[in-house]
Amino acid sequence: MSQSLASMTGYARATGAVQGASFTCEIKSVNGRGLDIRLRLTPGLDALEGDIRQLVGKMVSRGSLTCNVSVERDGAGGDLLVNQQALATVLAAIADLSTKLNAAPPTLDGILALKGVLEQRDQPMSPAAEESLSAAILDGVSQALVDLVLARRQEGNQIATILLDRLLEIESYVALAEAHPARSRDAILARLRLQLAALADDITLSEDRLAQEALLLATKADIREELDRLTAHIASARQLIRGGGAVGRRLDFLAQEFNREANTLCSKSNAVELTAIGLDLKAAIDQLREQVQNIE
Repeated sequence: MSQSLASMTGYARATGAVQGASFTCEIKSVNGRGLDIRLRLTPGLDALEGDIRQLVGKMVSRGSLTCNVSVERDGAGGDLLVNQQALATVLAAIADLSTKLNAAPPTLDGILALKGVLEQRDQPMSPAAEESLSAAILDGVSQALVDLVLARRQEGNQIATILLDRLLEIESYVALAEAHPARSRDAILARLRLQLAALADDITLSEDRLAQEALLLATKADIREELDRLTAHIASARQLIRGGGAVGRRLDFLAQEFNREANTLCSKSNAVELTAIGLDLKAAIDQLREQVQNIE
């Protein structure tokens, strides 16, 4: 059974609560060359980092992900404590300034109001409650990842439609180049005769020599190989898109190959109209590659 394409952009959120605490998990992802995981965890959750990274690695193969997990613990019965180090720093600064400024000394409530001097420390949870919270957080992360993958696949399906449209457009330009009359040896021979006539009336070449020159020019301008490779690349790209899965890198490689063949086609072009087709082809390929950058 084929898989859907997935984009690398998405967002998901999950919340939960256990006795004594509640948590929120937010995961967002954007484009990335590989899988880059950035975790922002509430202090005290460091032990969960390895498990969260493992969960992400099982669900996502590519993209730059940021996972935020915040916890609010019930503070009832917690202690209000003075941070002695912060207080000492503040008092030292006051003592230093008192020798330089003629001002009234700060009040006690003013000092305690300074950030970091007075700390509210929540009542510790029991080991069993902490274990329950950790398990709930991992479940929340798992649910957020499921929602993230779903969102990425929904967007990926939309991108797949766009990619198939771009391939149809590329295929139409390949067909135009294939059928263009400027590619024929007769057209090249006729153009060569006109060019010789425009140079000078007294320049003449035998029909055999003209035919040889026309054949040489036709060989240099032959784009058969490029057209065949473009057709093969179109078939390969369609197969990858319809097969689904993490095919972004392979599609990106194909887009580069598309562009290489289009450049060669333009360089071999022997007619303005054929060059115009080649430029339109390149524009369609650029649009294809822009969309491919979003695929996992």
